[in-house]
Amino acid sequence: MSAQPALLPRSTPAAAGVSSRAIGALLDRLEERSVELHSIMVVRHGHVVAEGWWAPYTAERPHLLYSLTKSFTSIAVGLAIADGRLSLTDRVVDILPDHVPPQVPEQARRITVHHLLSMTVGHADDSLTEAWQLEPHDLVKGFLRVPFTEPEGTRHTYDNATTYVLARMVERVTGRDLPGYLDERLFRPLGVDHAEWDRVATGAAFGFHGLHLTTEAVAAFGELLLRGGVHGDRQLIPREWVEVATRRHVDTAQVDGWSANPDILCGYGYQFWMTRHGYRGAGAFGQQCLVIPEHDLVVVLTGAESPETETPGALWDCLLPGMDDPATSEDDELLAERLRNLSLPKIHGTADPSRSAVATIDASTPESALAEGSTVAVEPVEDGWLLRLGDSIKVAAGHGTWRESSPLGRPVVAMGAWRDGLFVADLYNITTPHRVRLEIDPGVGKATATWATMPLTGPILERHLRSPLMTRPDVA
Repeated sequence: MSAQPALLPRSTPAAAGVSSRAIGALLDRLEERSVELHSIMVVRHGHVVAEGWWAPYTAERPHLLYSLTKSFTSIAVGLAIADGRLSLTDRVVDILPDHVPPQVPEQARRITVHHLLSMTVGHADDSLTEAWQLEPHDLVKGFLRVPFTEPEGTRHTYDNATTYVLARMVERVTGRDLPGYLDERLFRPLGVDHAEWDRVATGAAFGFHGLHLTTEAVAAFGELLLRGGVHGDRQLIPREWVEVATRRHVDTAQVDGWSANPDILCGYGYQFWMTRHGYRGAGAFGQQCLVIPEHDLVVVLTGAESPETETPGALWDCLLPGMDDPATSEDDELLAERLRNLSLPKIHGTADPSRSAVATIDASTPESALAEGSTVAVEPVEDGWLLRLGDSIKVAAGHGTWRESSPLGRPVVAMGAWRDGLFVADLYNITTPHRVRLEIDPGVGKATATWATMPLTGPILERHLRSPLMTRPDVA
């Protein structure tokens, strides 16, 4: 994959008034707390002052943003409003009348763009699963059928389906699909030439999830917001929309099933979370774009974060005290060297190049990436192995180094080794936070293929490797 031109200028921490020791302390803190990062980028006064990727993740590789996607959909809504095609008071039933179910509840008729953006429609919980169960072929209709338990506009409930509905409304009033609309109005003007989207059965982008961007593209987005929507000499996003979208519209409470995090309690804007310092777009497993106006600062993190309680609190504790307190140029070089050599753990063991194995999958855990009884095989090749997973997936794995292949169109990066009589490999679904640990025991002819963190759109590995990407082909 060829690298795209730099989207942001570079500088050093000292030149931008940032302590490289503070950035190092942040890395230390997250490492000590077992937070798995895939990338970090720190932007101060419009310049990238620190950046790093944990191998096998790399700068040119897009990364799944999960719900950070919602913040981009919010910008699409703002652009449609600025064009006079949509308003905050427009109702779902008026913009999408062909998706209104018979005997729709009266409250459903009152749901507006404002309620969707602020997630104050009145559902008791996230309506996504129930909406899909009610109407697998029409999520908008299912969303309107889910019972309302609170008056609209009164309480925030984190509700993925609201953003799906917003995406469909933008598409209806603009006549463009969401990816194409954002390509034209946001990404291409920013210089971003590689935005990927996960889609449902109809080909529509999820809207609430599924956008893949490079770390720098996310940082450029955060910087655009910090500058009030101005990029160079162009006003790409109306300043008024940036201000309204990134201010608090509703109080928030701890979300059931989420890790306790004081920043969750700071309120919600229009598909942006307020924080103790500024605001952020945030996605599952630690995808973060933090905008901190008081320090002219943007920080982007991607990863497979566990525990999720550690950010953004670690930034407030470690990084912010280092603002306007720069260290020395020697400290900057030490940090730069550290950032150049970041890596996730490798698979250690022997190559045993004459040894092969065949086994069947034990899929007794819900995190299994392959179906029960699937056949897996390990065949030695030069400097590694060819892994055959089921009937359709062939993955190259290196010994002592990561090897890349695209068995079904999307990239996988893998490394393996023999140890203690087992063949062990890590398979990184490299444009996402996720990896599969493959373990084969040739002595008993059994194997497991288990997600380290299971994708929220389901465990079936094949769906995450096919191009074009469509991880939920069973819903529309």
